[in-house]
Amino acid sequence: MAQPLLFSVLAFLSVMMGLSWLGYRLVYKPGRILKQLGNPVITADVKDRAVNDNAEPGASTIVTVLQQLGSRVPSSDQEVATLRTELIRAGFRSENAAPAFYGIRIVAVLVMLMFSVMFSARMPSGNPSMIVALIVMGCATGWVLPRMFLEKKVAKRQTTLRLALPDALDLMVVSVEAGLGLDQAIQHVSRELQLSHPELSEEMSLVTLEMRAGKRRADALRNFAERTGEPEINKLAAILIQNDRFGTSMGESLRTHSDFLRTRRRQEAEERAGKVGVKLVFPIFFFILPSMLIVAAGPGILQIFKYLFPMMKQIG
Repeated sequence: MAQPLLFSVLAFLSVMMGLSWLGYRLVYKPGRILKQLGNPVITADVKDRAVNDNAEPGASTIVTVLQQLGSRVPSSDQEVATLRTELIRAGFRSENAAPAFYGIRIVAVLVMLMFSVMFSARMPSGNPSMIVALIVMGCATGWVLPRMFLEKKVAKRQTTLRLALPDALDLMVVSVEAGLGLDQAIQHVSRELQLSHPELSEEMSLVTLEMRAGKRRADALRNFAERTGEPEINKLAAILIQNDRFGTSMGESLRTHSDFLRTRRRQEAEERAGKVGVKLVFPIFFFILPSMLIVAAGPGILQIFKYLFPMMKQIG
């Protein structure tokens, strides 16, 4: 009874993952590319209709349920603050992001608990400690997996920001040398990078909004570095704060930092290229070499089995 149920669940999950992948490849990803190409022309009728219909949408039912589940998880203020910092670095700035994340953790624990119970039913009944260990490890895996995905999302976004930083610095150098102040240069760069580097453009727009709201420039730049968690952006914020405090050349400092970032990117690429040979040893040994041996030595081995072994039996 358990085997048909397990097969049905696995078949359902396989079909769901396949449809999700097809939807991402055929609908979501092309939509992102079209969004980067530009926005549609807004006429007066469309603009009026957008003002009337573009109200703040309510949260979906799934998100609401996740938030209600996550709000019941006991957690300290320090843990919630750390989680909100990680969520902001991953790009989730909503106030309800932390409860929704805890709700996702609870759902993941329940799903892994269900799979653990299903697999434990097929284990020998004479070893209850193994069954308990399997259930505990399944629940722990369900609790840890969302955190791992969040850390991966943070690392991916930080990499995107780091790769977009040299282009932003070049535009900032041009803007500063053209006579703009630092505030206007940051605003201009955030507007120009809106299509090519939307993540960095969004972060720099937040810096501009904080300065407009009355925060000191140094505090806004420190928040920029804290919000992203990227070491290179932290260095950039330190450079801008020091130049603003001591009155040194802003354009020269930004140009030097941009050249340093490009040199470091080239060195990282060379380092990865140097590691390729070592990383290819195991795939070559386990996958390519056996197939080459079969192709090269297979006919000879067949001839040995066909002629040599019967001849040895006759001699014996």
